[in-house]
Amino acid sequence: MPGHFEPLPGGGAAVALDDVEISIIRSLAVQLMELIGPGPGADSPEDPLAELFAEGPTEPPADPVLRRLFPDAYSDPEKAPDSPADAEERRAHSAEFRRYTENDLRTGKRENALAVVRTLDSLAPVEDGGAVLKLAPQESRQWLAALNDLRLAIGTRLDITDEDDTDLLYRLPDEDPRKPMVMAYLWLGGLQETLVATLMP
Repeated sequence: MPGHFEPLPGGGAAVALDDVEISIIRSLAVQLMELIGPGPGADSPEDPLAELFAEGPTEPPADPVLRRLFPDAYSDPEKAPDSPADAEERRAHSAEFRRYTENDLRTGKRENALAVVRTLDSLAPVEDGGAVLKLAPQESRQWLAALNDLRLAIGTRLDITDEDDTDLLYRLPDEDPRKPMVMAYLWLGGLQETLVATLMP
């Protein structure tokens, strides 16, 4: 079980984590929540209807990580627009889609990251340090979504766009300042891959 998720009888997953690993995952999840930001109704919690009917942004986020987490719905990076009118139509469709969906997407990503923090905070330490994390099926799905978001965020900061980039990262020298972020990216990928395996029928 150390370093990878294993399925639990009846559903769910478990993994043994040491204190450093727990601290790293928790810190990354908190940073992700801070990056995503509060909900649209955070300034007026006394009016829950305000958040329910709040419209989202129409422009893509300025931060590259947020653009990766909340991409345009109608853009195709592999295909150039046929004409300026075509490009303008795609932008209009993307803006409209973003306006009605981004707030909900942000809420879902915040909730997934918060689930990670809460499950880690509820761990009971074992005698030799660390703890065994046991997730119910729903928690496993939230963890999987959060791990994916964390890897997208780190991958964007590392300028990873395809598998060749990942291969190059393996060969970075230890003195490269990106090395700790690379190690986190690869480690989270291993956790994500084994967690996916536990959810497969």
